[in-house]
Amino acid sequence: MPTTAKKLVSALALGTFATTAACGGTDAATEDIELRMSVWTSNEDQLALFDSIADAYIADHPEITSITFESLPFEEYNTTLTTQIAGGNAPDLAWMGDLSADLIDSGALVPLTDALEGTEGWDYGDLLPSVTGEFSRDGELYAYPFSNSPFALYVNTDLLAEAGQTFDPAGLTWDKVSEIGAAVHDATGKGGFVVNDFNYSSWNTLATIWTGFGATAWDTDGTECGFTSPEMTEAFTFLHKAIYTDESMPGPGTTADFFAGDAAFAVAQVSRAGNLDGSFAYDIAPLPAGPAGDYSVIGQAGMGVLASSPNAEAATGFLAYLTNPENAAQLAQYFPPPRQSLLTGEALAANNEKFTAEQLQTVVVDQIADAVTLPNHTNPAEIAQKAKTELDAMWAPDADIPGVLASVCSAVDPLLVAK
Repeated sequence: MPTTAKKLVSALALGTFATTAACGGTDAATEDIELRMSVWTSNEDQLALFDSIADAYIADHPEITSITFESLPFEEYNTTLTTQIAGGNAPDLAWMGDLSADLIDSGALVPLTDALEGTEGWDYGDLLPSVTGEFSRDGELYAYPFSNSPFALYVNTDLLAEAGQTFDPAGLTWDKVSEIGAAVHDATGKGGFVVNDFNYSSWNTLATIWTGFGATAWDTDGTECGFTSPEMTEAFTFLHKAIYTDESMPGPGTTADFFAGDAAFAVAQVSRAGNLDGSFAYDIAPLPAGPAGDYSVIGQAGMGVLASSPNAEAATGFLAYLTNPENAAQLAQYFPPPRQSLLTGEALAANNEKFTAEQLQTVVVDQIADAVTLPNHTNPAEIAQKAKTELDAMWAPDADIPGVLASVCSAVDPLLVAK
């Protein structure tokens, strides 16, 4: 990780943006306001929906002349956003994932609870309590959790049929997925199962598998590394065997894009369904059971107002509009919502062309309440880089699995302080 990026992340964690944030909160002008929101989606349909909502808001708010959605590459999003903040060029609003803890702790976000509760018809009590914790401190909400997308198992049923395999979601386990994936690879040369966005780099996405083994990256206080636990060792032993013995999981340097038809199974968020283009028949199911039983994992994203914005008040008003019940229902076709009233299979299916109400009930609604989130901590970029560097040694046929996992803990332990 570049030294500059490290310093930016450290600055956030230490709260050096607090003085900048304190300058925000009052709009510098009452007219000709231009708002900018940073996002990481480049999906044209999603951006078109955001633009249509923004246009409707501008029509009723003549003081706002434009609302721009700035699409940043996902891989560079955190670094770009922190660079903008440090350089005095922060957006007015921003999406956030694992950077949320640093942004909240540094005072870089506008508190939202009073504004949302005070907006007529917004219905703050409709928010599902289990999904607001990641973006709250001491009962105050700092980002609206617009996407609460469970990870699910996508299935290319055409590819399974070509390999003479069948798929039964009832009682499905990771061992069975690996078995079918190996058979597909042997018969077709295509990939067996892939973890979307992993690419032997984003190791935290493997929580979608290791959680089923009863493993965690660290304890609930975030102070004790969990990579040396027997459960984590068992999980990585499974992954290593799948890669190098069974060949059910594509190895390093091998690209197998499920959405291009190159793999039988993919672990991906339900919100990725927009990538399904109809070129093959597909199904979707909850994550397979692991040795620890059934489980569910969600990836969350929030949207908040940067306190350094000179238009913080106007930005908060737009955020309240963008996330009201009517617009939340529109966003739900891409992003599983935090509102209890919208979390039914029927409600989600009303705006979703990819899955049936029954599928959405099974893979979204039934999974959210008891789901765990992907590992998140302060200093996420530095922790991620140190863990990735140590885990690089895992991806070799003769890897010392316990030894590699011990090296991960040695590397990240100094960074694991209480949240």
